[in-house]
Amino acid sequence: MVGNWLKTSILMAGIVVLFGTIGAALGGASGMLIALLLAGAMNVYAYWFSDKAVLKMYNAREVDASTAPEFYNMVRELAQNADLPMPKVYIINEDQPNAFATGRNPENAAVAATTGIMRILTQRELRGVMAHELAHVKHRDTLISTISATIAGAISSIAQFGMLFSHDRDRGVHPAVALLIMIVAPIAAMLIQMAISRAREFEADRAGAEISKDPTALAAALQKIHNYAHKIPMETAEQHPETAQMMIINPLSTDGIKGLFSTHPQTEERIKRLMAMAA
Repeated sequence: MVGNWLKTSILMAGIVVLFGTIGAALGGASGMLIALLLAGAMNVYAYWFSDKAVLKMYNAREVDASTAPEFYNMVRELAQNADLPMPKVYIINEDQPNAFATGRNPENAAVAATTGIMRILTQRELRGVMAHELAHVKHRDTLISTISATIAGAISSIAQFGMLFSHDRDRGVHPAVALLIMIVAPIAAMLIQMAISRAREFEADRAGAEISKDPTALAAALQKIHNYAHKIPMETAEQHPETAQMMIINPLSTDGIKGLFSTHPQTEERIKRLMAMAA
């Protein structure tokens, strides 16, 4: 647990340092402030309203104890185990097995599962998956991802407008250097942001296994989801790849170099760690 939190802290510090360095080189104090304000405004809106937007995007249907008693009661029991308020519960009519959590804090959280995941997993395995999602809620991972996205967005903004700022001769930035920074900086920011996401997935696996008290069930679920997810396309995720980081398994292809840009750790490593917990 300490290792994952330390890694997240180091990565968060790294993206802040990158922001400061790029901003100072291209935009100076004024450029940094403008970019941060723009990115911050966009992400404040996303923080408050993205949960509703994502649920609507996936045509998620809210359920309760009368419409989906077994699933709803499972989530309620796990929320009690995690000492969390009861989240809203949704089902998404998608064949690909997957699940996600959203909401700006534990008091305004929602968890969603596809009909595909409910079809292929046993109740024990599904319980492990929903415990993982509640771990994201408990750790306020939405807040962490919003902060990292804000700074990454600010870096991209500075890079996009960097040539305008770089004409200030007092900073003496060579046009070739400015161009290189404009290309490399957003990629570096994105890589750090995705590394933060991968660290949070490991931590959610660990905490989810503790909430469900069954690490082997989550390990089995991850293997099943991995086997099916890359064979069954999820059209909404393909159209909105920015939502992929929310899912328990990346719904998009991660073959070859794309794996470097994956928001999720390797499934094999996640299973290995869970089995070590069980041992």
